[in-house]
Amino acid sequence: MAMAQTSMVINSDYGDWGWSSDAGERARLLQSPIVDGASKGEEEEPGATSRGTTSTLGAIFIVVNACLGAGLLNFPAAFSTAGGVAAGVVLQIVMLAFIISGLVILAYCSQASNERTYQEVVWAVCGKLTGVLCELAIAVYTFGTCIAFLIIIGDQQDKIIAVLVKESEEAGSSHWYTDRKFTISLTAFLFILPLSIPREIGFQKYASSLSVLGTWYVTAIIVIKYIWPDKEMAPGDIPTRPTSWMAVFNAMPTICFGFQCHVSSVPVFNSMRQPKVQTWGGVVTAAMVIALCVYMGTGICGFLTFGVSVNPDVLLSYPSNDVLVAIARVFIIISVLTSYPILHFCGRAVLEGLWLRYKGEPVEEDVARERRRRVLQTVTWFLLTLLLALFIPDIGKVISIIGGLAACFIFVFPGLCLIQAKLSEIEEVKPSSWWALVSYGVLLVTLGAFIFGQTTTNAIFMNLTA
Repeated sequence: MAMAQTSMVINSDYGDWGWSSDAGERARLLQSPIVDGASKGEEEEPGATSRGTTSTLGAIFIVVNACLGAGLLNFPAAFSTAGGVAAGVVLQIVMLAFIISGLVILAYCSQASNERTYQEVVWAVCGKLTGVLCELAIAVYTFGTCIAFLIIIGDQQDKIIAVLVKESEEAGSSHWYTDRKFTISLTAFLFILPLSIPREIGFQKYASSLSVLGTWYVTAIIVIKYIWPDKEMAPGDIPTRPTSWMAVFNAMPTICFGFQCHVSSVPVFNSMRQPKVQTWGGVVTAAMVIALCVYMGTGICGFLTFGVSVNPDVLLSYPSNDVLVAIARVFIIISVLTSYPILHFCGRAVLEGLWLRYKGEPVEEDVARERRRRVLQTVTWFLLTLLLALFIPDIGKVISIIGGLAACFIFVFPGLCLIQAKLSEIEEVKPSSWWALVSYGVLLVTLGAFIFGQTTTNAIFMNLTA
């Protein structure tokens, strides 16, 4: 009964913009391709609890899959930035507690508002202004991540091509067909653009298992190369303590980027057979611990192998002619090639939903116009990300910026949802409990705003001094 009352309060101003259930691709926005939860329109009766098809173990796997990715390549550099193994491990563990709590808050607010995607929850709980800001943040985040993916493709291809042409990396750039700009562009036009144009992305689910396998393989190779290092790999200085507290904070964006699975977590929660907050707490705790082990293994071993000389993309620190590492590079390229269209789909759907809500037009009114918009949006998105990737070769700069946005999804929006949800329940909870939860929400918002502000300031400073 209390849950129903809460839902009514939270959703009281959700329709201010006249949002309709068939506006654009909103019902499918940010749904994981391997999640088969029912949509709200398929519920048999009002107030009935929908039953998904995902088991608890399956939910753990999906969350791990959503969390792990190309971001693990940056964790050795994050340990170097933080000032050593001890600082990096402590920072990850402390942040993990906040990350897990954010996932639980989102599940609670999803149940209270009866919404099924991240941005819908924020819209329902926090209102239209925060909802629009959330959607814009998702669009910018996915756009920046697509740029990072193209840079990663270029980085790995440079190393592979250097071996294939049997020349040094410096000499390899003398041929037009080995030039970085040409190889990135060719790969993008041949594979990424055709995969990004379709309206649906369900076929991408078949690449998910290969992507997970590739992630684990990369981690295994980094650990093996630390235990049995090659003779030509000499580590640089290995600091044991941070130079300052700000150095530790500078590693936060990378950690946020790596652990950010919050946007896709709400559909996963609602796809479960028993979508209960308590069960979800166990799911995300298990998933985050698994992800923590992978990231720590990669971060510690990669950092200890190369020290402060580690590259922001750790695979670039290994010799080009190492066969095992070359296989890891191929896995990363495949993972990125299949991940780009999914991220682009999410960003495109946000923009489409915003446009249709602003115009007040359901997509079914004119299928031809929808197709033209989709192609135009896709081509524009693709060309802009490609151009920026060609002229921003440093993956570290891109990760720092989108890592700040990831902090908003992990801390700021869940914190705002918790504050607003508890304010709407002030007459139903004990004052001490209300005050503690609202204070925790304020802490999350403050922490996320600090990380976002710090990364933005650093990005501006780097551009001014470049």
